[in-house]
Amino acid sequence: MPDYPRILNAGDSALVVEFGDAVDADINQSVYDFTAALELDSTFGVGEIIPTYRSALVNFDPLVISHVDVESAISRAISRSSATDTDERQPLIFTLPVQYGGEGGPDLERVAEHNNVTPDEVVRIHTSGVYRVFMLGFLPGFPYLGGMDERIATPRLATPRISVPAGAVGIAESQTGVYPMESPGGWNLIGLTPVQFFDPNVSPPVPIQPGSFIRFESKTADEIEKIKTQITAGEYVIPADGPSA
Repeated sequence: MPDYPRILNAGDSALVVEFGDAVDADINQSVYDFTAALELDSTFGVGEIIPTYRSALVNFDPLVISHVDVESAISRAISRSSATDTDERQPLIFTLPVQYGGEGGPDLERVAEHNNVTPDEVVRIHTSGVYRVFMLGFLPGFPYLGGMDERIATPRLATPRISVPAGAVGIAESQTGVYPMESPGGWNLIGLTPVQFFDPNVSPPVPIQPGSFIRFESKTADEIEKIKTQITAGEYVIPADGPSA
């Protein structure tokens, strides 16, 4: 068994720092603690840091900094991040309004049938969870959410849709997520949120960052229309619980 964290070569201009070999909240938190510590290091020549479920890719310019110096910076960041007091972490929990079923959730009944429950039960189970944002990927701002109840886990569609609308809430296997923009996709669509998950014209362009949490709240069509009006007017703020809410 390898010892973690470990540093691996990834070509001549990148290193991978692995913190474990499983999808696990503690491992994922270690990734983001490390990423934050390395970003604060400001070592000249170290470029973009890309965190994932269990590792981080550290890019660097080999014409400016050597592998050895990058590894030293990584080791310093690992030491600082491992000293982070877990009791001081108070991640935000965002609440997203969702209209389940109907045109925005065409696969709600499929998920229900696959799991031998009713569509209402799918909604009840889905809205009862609090989901960790493990990483962003596939599309800018697409949150991969962990912690979904296995009672509503459902395989991806055999044939992906050519077009999935922005804000579509989906299920794939034991994960749930939200499409930040219109795109092809093979997740089971169970609902639609009007909340915008990616806007390149604001900073940060993604309102919900990895390490935070999401809960879903079922809303009626009328309630969703009111929220859409607030969003258009620039008056809507995603409800959040936490130290910065």
